[in-house]
Amino acid sequence: MLTIRLQRLGKTKKPTYRFIVSEKARDTQAKHLEILGHYNPVVQPKVLELNKERIQYWLSRGVQMSETVHNLFVKEGIVSGKKQKAVKISKKRAAKLEEKKAAETEKKKQEEEKKAAQAAAAKEAEEKAAAEAQAAAEAEAPKEATESAAETAPETPAETPAEEAPTEAEEKKEE
Repeated sequence: MLTIRLQRLGKTKKPTYRFIVSEKARDTQAKHLEILGHYNPVVQPKVLELNKERIQYWLSRGVQMSETVHNLFVKEGIVSGKKQKAVKISKKRAAKLEEKKAAETEKKKQEEEKKAAQAAAAKEAEEKAAAEAQAAAEAEAPKEATESAAETAPETPAETPAEEAPTEAEEKKEE
């Protein structure tokens, strides 16, 4: 079966690609039937040169496309339809990603519980401080009441001023 796919060219970390028509089972570096264009994703703006007539010819012959090539053709308007998912994740990698996601959610949950516990402890400390302040205010209230009652009460004879009652020293002088 024939397919249109990308053949990598260029230097290390500076790839350029060719759109080629070749057997699907054959290596991309091996013999190909035709070059349909070039693609350079490194430069800005990206360079995409396509021979649209030849691409339409091969597509009319029933040639398949790789996912990446299909997405590029959709972007250029050569093929209509939705883009395909070009990257496939293996079951093993998907399981690792699920484990990592579960670990992250567990960690977030523990952090939230810790924050909630700290907030509850802070609230409890505030309530305790408020209760202690109220208890202290209640304890001071009876003292103030007795002090104010003592100030308003009439004087008793025992509380007479010192000038009215002669002291012992004054009594000895008079004798």
